[in-house]
Amino acid sequence: MNIAFYGSSLVSSYWNGAATYYRGMLGELARHGHAITFYEPDAYGRQLNRDIADPEYARVVVYPATEEAARGVIADAARADAVVKASGVGVFDELLVTALPDAARRDALLIFWDVDAPATLAEMREAPDHPVRRMLPRYDMVLTYGGGSPVIAAYTAMGARACVPVYNALDPATHFPVAPDPRFNCDLVFLGNRLPDRERRVEQFFLEPAGALPSRAFLLGGSGWDGKAMPTNVRRLGHVSTRDHNALNSTARAALNISRASMADTGFSPATRVFEAAGAGCCLITDAWEGIELFLKPDEEILVARDGRDVAAHMAALTPKRAAAIGAAAQARVLAEHTYARRGVEVDALLREALARKRAG
Repeated sequence: MNIAFYGSSLVSSYWNGAATYYRGMLGELARHGHAITFYEPDAYGRQLNRDIADPEYARVVVYPATEEAARGVIADAARADAVVKASGVGVFDELLVTALPDAARRDALLIFWDVDAPATLAEMREAPDHPVRRMLPRYDMVLTYGGGSPVIAAYTAMGARACVPVYNALDPATHFPVAPDPRFNCDLVFLGNRLPDRERRVEQFFLEPAGALPSRAFLLGGSGWDGKAMPTNVRRLGHVSTRDHNALNSTARAALNISRASMADTGFSPATRVFEAAGAGCCLITDAWEGIELFLKPDEEILVARDGRDVAAHMAALTPKRAAAIGAAAQARVLAEHTYARRGVEVDALLREALARKRAG
């Protein structure tokens, strides 16, 4: 089928944590025979910080961040069999979510794909007239980046016809072990942009352990951290291109995953970082959230920390041999159970069945 996908960016991960999720999922859908056009605005400097050229599996349409241009690409929805509006495009989100159902053909499948469901749901609870909440009955289904049964129940209660989590995964063609790189020598690395509902957790799970372990080396990657007070053993990297993720993960003794507050509270929301680091054979430490064991086994395939003291304790006890063993076990698990190839089979069947039902009805 022809799929029109309206998202933040496929070609740039700059201030865009969903980029590798989009690449993994859409690359697999293309392998199942779907023709994909990805519409992304020229916003937030993303086009100046591209990670990849336009991929073979999708036609990328970059439009100016103006209302006129947004309405122009919305009109293109009339040519698609399936129209996908992703959350967090960043500009004209309300226009996109409200106008696309009218622009699409009556027999086209309409999907709202939420890559930050806990945050979206929190906004909708506080604003009954939220544009997404108003438009849910017009969409055939909601797909989410994760969230499990709590997100399914919440979306259904707010009027979604159907809600299906499509979890993050690993693309072994893009994330894999490489030779260590001296630029990234450290004991613990955290990679994440500075966001309001993450900053306090970064202080607790990363900066406090760094202060408690002054002889250990900590690396902080991601945008927005300039000006933030840090212990002297924390080195800032700034934005880290996806081109450097494998070297980063293959060099650090361990990588830290810190969920945003809303995702940690909801659970069942493993970040792309979890699978990408595991794909490179890196030992992972994650903050605690419900559902971890569905993806990786605590103490064998991943280490779990309830707070900064736990992170410091894990780091104090983590030998190179144990870190390597945990990383190898995590890599084997994700390769066996959590690849985008497996997710692609599920989503392809879901889309085909939903479109057939709609057209038959």
